[in-house]
Amino acid sequence: MLVRIGSGVRVTVPASTANLGSGFDSLGLALGLYDEVEVRVAPAGEIRVRVEGQGAGRVPTDERHLVVRAVRSALSSCGVAGLGLELVCRNRIPHARGLGSSAAAAVAGVAAGFALADRELDDGVLQLAAEFEGHADNAAASVYGGIVIAWQDGKDYQAIRLEPHEELAPLVFVPETESETKTTRGLLPEQVPLRDAAFAAGRSALAVYALTTDPWLLLPGTADRLHQEYRRPAFPATMALVDSLRAAGIPAMVSGAGPTVIAFPRGGHLPDEADLSGFTPMALPIDQGGVVVEPIGGSANPSEGAKPR
Repeated sequence: MLVRIGSGVRVTVPASTANLGSGFDSLGLALGLYDEVEVRVAPAGEIRVRVEGQGAGRVPTDERHLVVRAVRSALSSCGVAGLGLELVCRNRIPHARGLGSSAAAAVAGVAAGFALADRELDDGVLQLAAEFEGHADNAAASVYGGIVIAWQDGKDYQAIRLEPHEELAPLVFVPETESETKTTRGLLPEQVPLRDAAFAAGRSALAVYALTTDPWLLLPGTADRLHQEYRRPAFPATMALVDSLRAAGIPAMVSGAGPTVIAFPRGGHLPDEADLSGFTPMALPIDQGGVVVEPIGGSANPSEGAKPR
């Protein structure tokens, strides 16, 4: 397959929150905060990466960059190899905060690679992107938008998309401190008590109902005994904010692996006494469409996120 030097695409990909209480590695929600990546084909052997915004000056700007690796993975799956790449990454999703920045980068790279190889976006985007993560909840939300339920069968990652309830009004509280997923995962036990596993099963099912049908049930639906308490030593301020918001009747939980907090206050309003010291609040809409790809220069028919089965 011949890919023309200089051809390029622009990818817009949403942030995500995952777990949503007890839905560990299985529930995700796409948020209206976006990274934008431009990928152009360069002469063989050339890798040029410019990063603006989040991560600038900190992330690799060579072949180690996650978007570069994801583009190459996608191109390889399409039988294309040996291309040079030129990337411009305009990052708005905070890094290492539990808002799916790495999943968004992987999704952006895979979607760009498919587009450059003239392959329609399909479920293969999720498969390749999730392989970089080791779980599919964040990646599926960035691919499909809305609410997702993700799972794994052997080596196959799969997900379905659900429609969020119209009254959901997410607020995220982003601290300055960062957290590495691999570090916070190391705090989790290999086994949990049976009563906690049963609690998680019931509450994650209730969370799906609350997110799609009855937001009044979000407070009990987002309760968790599976992972948040084990992570408390890594970010005590995060858990203190979760505790205080929930005590005030507001559904609040750790976003992904933390340390960001996500909450769903009725009408988007917080009590006056809420102490947000050390956190930056952001009201974010729910992204409905997932990843979008268009040729650089614009297109009347952009390629939107893959449609899950």
